[in-house]
Amino acid sequence: MEKQQIKILIVDDEPDIVEFLGYNLKKEGYTIDTASDGNQAITKALSFKPDLIILDIMMPGKDGIEVCQELRADKQFGNTLIAFLTARNESFTEILALDNGGDDFINKPIKPNVLKSRIKALLRRNKVLNEKNQASNVLTLGDLVIDHDKMEVQIANELVTMAKKEFELLSLLVSKPGKVFKRSEIMSKVWGDDVIVGDRTIDVHIRKLREKLGSNYIQTYKGVGYKFKQ
Repeated sequence: MEKQQIKILIVDDEPDIVEFLGYNLKKEGYTIDTASDGNQAITKALSFKPDLIILDIMMPGKDGIEVCQELRADKQFGNTLIAFLTARNESFTEILALDNGGDDFINKPIKPNVLKSRIKALLRRNKVLNEKNQASNVLTLGDLVIDHDKMEVQIANELVTMAKKEFELLSLLVSKPGKVFKRSEIMSKVWGDDVIVGDRTIDVHIRKLREKLGSNYIQTYKGVGYKFKQ
């Protein structure tokens, strides 16, 4: 499944939790939007149209259960996944959340690896999202659009001509935005272990990508490698 096609709405009244979740999920390539209360969550859901909502239960005003009930009453959110998030771990809270339309229940404090695994499991269980992602292999990151099936790149709706290795290098970097890819890993995955490639070859390809895309997308870590900035 191409995670980059998935949109996640994070709803929590604790800014630190929202920042923590957003940071970790953006690193995985998901498109993120946030809300800080129940009313804002419904407004954002209507405009953002998320595939998954991570929804805190205990919020001032309209709580997570009420938000879930209201969204489930709207047929356009029939296939939207909703994972409840709360510090309360009583069994009745979990039952209440799931009985009111939730798909999963995640307890605070949250471990990043556990969160990522739970989200992957949720997405695999959803037939509509699986079909959506199998049908499209197009990654959109701001003005940058990468079509892996056609091996085409557009920026600001303009087609960018790329050599095969340039496209493969870009595809590797965008596969995990925010990750620093070491030179040895780039050599292995783009050129292969049976080909001798010098550092200069990688530098030249990075320079060409920057000339075509602009200098804001790819960041250099001297002596280490490169990363794609989302």
